[in-house]
Amino acid sequence: MLSCCVWRFFIFLALCGSVTAQRTFPTLQHLRSGSSEQAQGSAVDGLLRRLLGTRASEFIVSVNKSLSNDSLDVCELRSTRNNRVVVIGSSGVAVASGIYNYLKYFCNCHVSWSGDQLDLPRPLPKLSGVLRIASPHRFRYYQNVCTLSYSSVWWDWPRWEREIDWMALNGINLPLALRDRRHCGRRLYPNANATRLGPWAHFNCSYSCAYVLDPQDPLFFRIGSLFLTQVVKQFGTDHIYNTDTFNEMTPPSSDPTYLSSVSRAVFKTMTAVDPQAIWLMQGWLFFSDSAFWKPAQIQALLHGVPLGRMIVLDLFAETEPVFSYTQSFYGQPFIWCMLHNFGGNSGFFGTVESINSGPFEALHFPNSTMVGTGMTPEGIEQNPVIYELMSELAWRKEPVNLAKWVSLYAIRRYGSTQENLGTAWKLLFASVYNCTVAHYKNHNHSPLVHRPSFHMNTDLWYDPGQLIQAWKLLMDAAPALMSKEPFRYDLVDVTRQVLEVMTTWFYLDIVDAFHKQKLPELLTAGGVLVYDLLPELNRLLNSDRGFLLGVWLERARSLALDEIEAQLYDMNARNQLTLWGPSGEILDYASKEWGGLMEDYYGQRWALFVHTLVECLNSGRPFKQDTFNQAVFQVERGFVFNGHKYPSTPQGDTYDIAYRIFLKYYPQALKKL
Repeated sequence: MLSCCVWRFFIFLALCGSVTAQRTFPTLQHLRSGSSEQAQGSAVDGLLRRLLGTRASEFIVSVNKSLSNDSLDVCELRSTRNNRVVVIGSSGVAVASGIYNYLKYFCNCHVSWSGDQLDLPRPLPKLSGVLRIASPHRFRYYQNVCTLSYSSVWWDWPRWEREIDWMALNGINLPLALRDRRHCGRRLYPNANATRLGPWAHFNCSYSCAYVLDPQDPLFFRIGSLFLTQVVKQFGTDHIYNTDTFNEMTPPSSDPTYLSSVSRAVFKTMTAVDPQAIWLMQGWLFFSDSAFWKPAQIQALLHGVPLGRMIVLDLFAETEPVFSYTQSFYGQPFIWCMLHNFGGNSGFFGTVESINSGPFEALHFPNSTMVGTGMTPEGIEQNPVIYELMSELAWRKEPVNLAKWVSLYAIRRYGSTQENLGTAWKLLFASVYNCTVAHYKNHNHSPLVHRPSFHMNTDLWYDPGQLIQAWKLLMDAAPALMSKEPFRYDLVDVTRQVLEVMTTWFYLDIVDAFHKQKLPELLTAGGVLVYDLLPELNRLLNSDRGFLLGVWLERARSLALDEIEAQLYDMNARNQLTLWGPSGEILDYASKEWGGLMEDYYGQRWALFVHTLVECLNSGRPFKQDTFNQAVFQVERGFVFNGHKYPSTPQGDTYDIAYRIFLKYYPQALKKL
C-alpha cells in the first residue's frame, strides 16, 4: 500500500557513484555523480574502516571513471605481493560492490541487516589474476516511498550510516532520498481549480480525500516550480525527480487528452527549474487500479513526457510485471523492480525462481527499454537472503544456480562448512522462499497476526514439511554456532516461522472443536496456543535484538523533544503496527512478529477469542463476530495506549528457549504433516 499524495517531489542522491545503462538513451547520459574520484574513494575507505576495523588497511582503493567506456559500472581487483588487495572501480559504489563480492566469494564473509559474519582469513586470499566485475545495468534502484515510514522513520545517524554502507556494498547507485512538503493550498488559494478526490484505504476525509489541481490552472506551474526551486536550492540535484500524480487515487477524468495534459504540466514544471530534469515515476498505479488504467490511458500519461525523459519503476515486476503488456511502457525507460514485502511484515517469503529469471527476461523482451533493476520493499530488515540474491543479480548477465547459490550463502552467513546448513537452506529455497502461486502478494496472512474470526486465511504456498526439516537441521547445528549473530537470528526466525504455521494448525483445531461442540478439545487446543505456544514464542523473540518491540518504541521516543512529544511518538509507533488508524482502518497491515507484541497484543486477542468460544459453548449462545470485534477492539486500542515499557535488550538464552520449544513442538509438528 503506497503513499497517496497528489503532488510530491523526491530527489534521488547518487551514492558516491556514477549512474549508467545497458540500452542507450542519450537523454540519460548526463546522469552522473557530482562527487570527485577522490571523494568517492575516501567514502569507500571510511566504509571499510567501519566494517573491518584495522584490517581495512589491507585494501587499496581508488576510483577512475574512465575505467568504463560504456557508462556501465566496472570494478577490478588484484592481489599484491604483500597480501593486500588493490581495488579500482568506475565509481565508489562499483568499488564497494567489488570488495563485497571478494569478501563473499573469496573470504566467506557476510553483511546483512541481521548481523555480520566477518571472520576474514589471515592473510587475505590471493587472486590469481585480475578479477573484473561489471554490471549490465546502469541503474540499481532501492527503496519505496513507504520504506521511510514502515522501517526507518525512527532511525538515528549511526543506523542511517550503516544502511548507506549496506547500499554501497550491494551496488545501489539510485537510492530514494525522500523530501516531502505539504501545502495548505485550499486556504492560500481558495479559488484554485482543484478537484477533491475520494477517500483512501477506508480512511474518512479527515485523513485523505486529497485535492488535485487542474494542470491548466496557472497555479499548477507556479506552486510546482516554486517548490522545486527551494528543494534544489536546499539539497542540490542529480537531475532525477520522483513524483506520483495518481498513486492509489483515481484521476477525475479518463480522457487521454486530460491525462497527457497532467504529465505534460508536471514535466514542464520540472524543466522550468532544471532543464536536464528526468522524471522518475512509480508504475504501481497501472497495476493497482488496472480497471482505470487501460492502454489508452497509460500511453497518454507516459507520452505527455518526451521519450527518454521519464523512467518508470515497474514496482512489482517479480509478480505483476507491467512492461510485458505495455510494450515496455510504450518506449519510456523502465527499471525492473522486486517489491517483495508489504507493510514491513515479518514472515518468510520469496519468489526466488521469478527473481532469478525475471530481470533477464525483461532485458531480452522485444524492444525492451529496461535500464536497470531495483528493490522496492515497503519495509526492510526481514528476509535478508532475498535482498542479497536480488542485489547480486544486478551484477550478473544470466540467472544463478539457486541451489548452489544458497549453499554458498549458508557458508558465508555462518562461517561454517557444515553440510546440513546448506541442506537446510536448499529446503527453504525449495519451499517457503519459492512461491509460484500466480498474483500472490506477500502480505502475512497468518492467523497468528490477524484479528481472530471463523474466516481466516489458512492457505500456505509451500510444503511445511520442508520448513520443519530445515528447523531440525538448524537445531542440530546450533550448539557450535550460537556465537554467530546471523545464525542466532536465523534460529529465532525459523523457529518463529514454524510456530506461525503451528498457530494455524491450532486455530483449525479450535474452530473444528467449536463447530462440533467438543469443549474438552477446544480447551486443549486453545489452552496450548494461549498459555504455552504464544508465551514461548514471545520469550524466543525477546531473546534477539532483531525481534524486539522495545527497540522500535525506544527509537521513537528518543527523537522527541519532551515527554509529551515522546508519548505522541510512542502512540504512533504502536498504532502503525496494530490498528493503523484511529479505528483500525488498515488493521494489522504492518504486523510484526516481535517480542512484546506477541504477549500484549496478539496473545491477548487469541485469549479473548478462545475465552469467548468457551463461553458460547457453556451458555449455548452463538458466536457473533460483530460483538467480538467490538470487544477485541478495546484490547487492540488498549495496547496502543497502555504505556508499557518493553525490553530493548535481549532477554534469556536463545538456544535454551529454542531447544525447549523444539523438544515440545517438533514431535507435534511431525504428526500434523
